[in-house]
Amino acid sequence: MCRQLRISILIASLIALAAQAGPWREVPILPGPDDQESPDIHGTMVVWHEYLAELGDYDVFVADINDLDFPLINAIGDADDQMHPAVYGQRVVWQNFVTSPEGADWDIHMADFTDFEEPVGYVVSGLPNNDEERPAIHGNVVVWQDTNGQDYDIWGADITDPEYPFEFAIAAFDFDQTGPSIYRNMVTWEDNYFGDWDVLAADIWLRDRPALFSVAAVESDQQAGVVHDSVVVWEDNFSGNWDVYVAQIGDQNEVSEFPVTSHSAQQRHPDVEGHLVVWQDNRHGDWDIYGYNLVTDRVFRITDDPYNQINPVISGNLVVWQDDRRGPWNIYAAALDGPEVVGRRHGKAH
Repeated sequence: MCRQLRISILIASLIALAAQAGPWREVPILPGPDDQESPDIHGTMVVWHEYLAELGDYDVFVADINDLDFPLINAIGDADDQMHPAVYGQRVVWQNFVTSPEGADWDIHMADFTDFEEPVGYVVSGLPNNDEERPAIHGNVVVWQDTNGQDYDIWGADITDPEYPFEFAIAAFDFDQTGPSIYRNMVTWEDNYFGDWDVLAADIWLRDRPALFSVAAVESDQQAGVVHDSVVVWEDNFSGNWDVYVAQIGDQNEVSEFPVTSHSAQQRHPDVEGHLVVWQDNRHGDWDIYGYNLVTDRVFRITDDPYNQINPVISGNLVVWQDDRRGPWNIYAAALDGPEVVGRRHGKAH
């Protein structure tokens, strides 16, 4: 079955498969038999990678969910793998496996979806024999983890002119720097320079002289950091289990941090935008999506399905995640509203 025919059939079945759970309607964006993983969202644009069993490779899918019941869908794919996409505005970046006379490795590619039906493609970074992986994007800057076969470093590219991206090093130290996140001029990543994983950051306003500082560098591991505005969130096993922590980095010389929740279960893979933090949580025996309101100091449950919901990301009031309630991993979405997500204070909730 060709990809376009498959998409048409799946879109037609979308409403019938939409599920109600908790106070918010949880909708599968493109329900199907293949595993969909690694979602990202900005505005109403959602991306993920999907293993197409018929073709035997990974492709990147792009959905505009302005209308959750009738999303617009497009796909990026060829005979090689496209994985771990990220999105900002109409631009989508991903790691692309490339085979050439010089060898085979992962590069960073981008597509501009200003024309959703006919996106324009670019190569952001394609150095032979180097693996460039796990990109993130904000504005006109793309960041990624980059290895020359020794260890991982953090690199970036200014794509103001996407035909001629300007690459620059952000964190090229001994040991590994991985998992970058970016908001405006602030970049965070996880770093094992000191023997365990820490969350470090850099202000890249001066491309040739990034100003580095520490966000969370205590005993144990701090991983999966994400930055938005002056807030960084990450997963932290300081207490012997994984918790979600938040730090305010407005003053880089005095970073203040606190745990979102001290529950004894596992809280992992956080994301943040504005005053809302989301993560996956197994306090009920399976993985659910939880949220935290930085304004009201309230933790709230987003999903309560008995199957697993993992890897949440948030933009505005839209949350998307991986969900296995139908068997394979599918990408689901929900639009949050109500007192749990209000942005103005009505008294502190505990």
